[in-house]
Amino acid sequence: MKMFFTKTQNEKYADVMIWALQTARRNGKFKPYDAVLLRSDLAALPLARAVYGKLIALRYNVITRFNAPEAFSKEFYQRADDKQLAFVAAGEKEFQGGINGLISLRAPEDLTHLKSVDPARIAKSAVAHKPLREILDVREQKGLFSWTLCNYPTEELAKRAGLSVKEYAGQIARACFLNEKDPVKKWKEVTKQITEIGAWLSSLPIRTLRVESAHMDFEVLLGEKRKFIAGGGCNVPSFEIFTSPDWRGTRGVYFADLSSYRSGNYVKGVRLEFKDGRAVKAGAEQGGEFVRKMLAMDRGAAQIGEFSLTDRRFSKITKFMADILYDENFGGKFGNCHVAVGASYADTFSGPQARLDKKLKEKLGFNDSSLHWDLINTEDKTVTARLKDGSSAVIYEKGQFRY
Repeated sequence: MKMFFTKTQNEKYADVMIWALQTARRNGKFKPYDAVLLRSDLAALPLARAVYGKLIALRYNVITRFNAPEAFSKEFYQRADDKQLAFVAAGEKEFQGGINGLISLRAPEDLTHLKSVDPARIAKSAVAHKPLREILDVREQKGLFSWTLCNYPTEELAKRAGLSVKEYAGQIARACFLNEKDPVKKWKEVTKQITEIGAWLSSLPIRTLRVESAHMDFEVLLGEKRKFIAGGGCNVPSFEIFTSPDWRGTRGVYFADLSSYRSGNYVKGVRLEFKDGRAVKAGAEQGGEFVRKMLAMDRGAAQIGEFSLTDRRFSKITKFMADILYDENFGGKFGNCHVAVGASYADTFSGPQARLDKKLKEKLGFNDSSLHWDLINTEDKTVTARLKDGSSAVIYEKGQFRY
């Protein structure tokens, strides 16, 4: 087992992940003997061991699941028939309904293993497993569950990002403050700062947000009963400030200049044209057919579920990382904007979470889908808010909020 972090860094990383899990529990608190699922790729074993020990010491009941190597997924999607693709194991619904927390440690060792698989087959399995995710969504809304995830460096990630493993691990260490004496203290400080910006945005009477850059002119309708969320613990690292707009008001052209890997496929230069809330044209410099098949996964896949901005002053991520978790938090010279096609986030509802049932979500324009795919733009851009009184205000330019 290759070690890309020192034992001390792994211990600090574990502290950050447990803090993140507890912070993500917005509507409730963990109790002794709560059930926490620790799910990990095999290459993240050094971190998994550190996290496991600390969870046990905190008196949580820990269930461990190690993900099968990527080759297993390839065999499954190539050989399974339709019934197997839609199969959900007995007891999975009961299991999901009983866990209180989930920590996912991701360390992929192959990013293009599914490039020869028809995306429609991947979509069929995703749709079949959507009810499992919905169980966790409801538990999260009730304050009974939270989740967090992070990445552990691998040679594959470094290669796809065009970096050495040492450089890649260094980007993770800086982004997660693992070289700080007390990373959790640093995360609390940063979270406080970006939360203040999120609260400022939520206080503005915004009707629409328009993003203009060299290759896009794109507008979203914020919608009623919305708030912006900053950090929150679900992703490590997380510097973004995001919301889930009313999908019905999306229009214009969105362009993702940052490449990405999705379901074992590589895509570059995604361009989406929206009209009346839906992507009516979709293309890419590379991987266009895959993009179109993803958007056809279900009715909501061609509609947006998230709008996000990252301020370059907070993010320490300066390189393409070949992973959406890091790339959606890219700082660089101009920060980033990203939208997600597919599922929205219920926690961006500004009212009591218990009220946000399926009927109200539909009424307010919260998108529903089996897909959630972040597409990232790192160009120099201006974001203008059109307020409900008809006036306008620039809220973001040159990679930072005008707060």
